[in-house]
Amino acid sequence: MSDLTILLIEDDAPMRRFLRASLSLSGHALIEATTGREGLAAAAAHPHPDIILLDLGLPDMDGLEVTERLREWTRTPIIVLSAREKEHDKVVALDAGADDYLTKPFSMAELLARIRVARRHVPGNGAKEESAFDFGDLKIDLGRRVVTRRGEEIRLTPIEFKLLATLVRNAGRVMTYQQLLKEVWGLRYASQKQYLHVYVGHLRHKLEEDPTRPRFLITDAGVGYRFKVD
Repeated sequence: MSDLTILLIEDDAPMRRFLRASLSLSGHALIEATTGREGLAAAAAHPHPDIILLDLGLPDMDGLEVTERLREWTRTPIIVLSAREKEHDKVVALDAGADDYLTKPFSMAELLARIRVARRHVPGNGAKEESAFDFGDLKIDLGRRVVTRRGEEIRLTPIEFKLLATLVRNAGRVMTYQQLLKEVWGLRYASQKQYLHVYVGHLRHKLEEDPTRPRFLITDAGVGYRFKVD
């Protein structure tokens, strides 16, 4: 991962000091803002940041409002860093446009991993979109619509394939139930979680060595699903 310019919108001074030191050791440049308004202004300045790290509990406005306002004009990845650990808070932040959500306290290794994942999904970052993925024994070719495990083709229904393709294209990121339902089934099915649970179960039985202990199709309880990449 090349050096990045990271915008940190955070009012807690100890957290800013920790991230300033840690991110600089990883070779990244840090821009700091202590309020939502400062953060919005910094995000719009040139050159634009590559990643935005956002606290929700800001002194002048809620981080959710900052996220919504950013998403009116930019697709820069937003990773929420928050002490709010309820499932509802995670879902609302992700549905508002955040790319990921880390609950404080977190390890620097985990944050750097989430940053790497977020950068892979930036539109127009110079990398062509992948259509074939190799996960060891499991190989997924989205262009040819072929999935194999140990060389044996796995037959998927059109809905199963669409769900798998959505998760794989966002590999490493948690996708909320609502995001997946809208993408795979359409807007009118956005509240029909039972469809999603059933089809994820089907995929696990077809793709996983042990469906009860999935390696790839991971549940983020109360929030959604993530296609895990090592």
